[in-house]
Amino acid sequence: MKRLEDAVRRLRKPQPPPVDLRPPTAFDALLEQRISALERSLEDLKGRVNGLIFLVIGAVVVQIILGFLK
Repeated sequence: MKRLEDAVRRLRKPQPPPVDLRPPTAFDALLEQRISALERSLEDLKGRVNGLIFLVIGAVVVQIILGFLK
């Protein structure tokens, strides 16, 4: 019975406050904004490079198909 009471007491123990993830200084906030902008730019660049790769591969495939048809 003692273990059950201890378990209930532990469940009723107040929970610690949630962790504050906000940047503590203006520099940290500015750094976070710049990093997120850089991440967005990198994703855009990645999409453009992928599109260019698929365009080149498609052109090569078309040239190979046209070479077989001659």
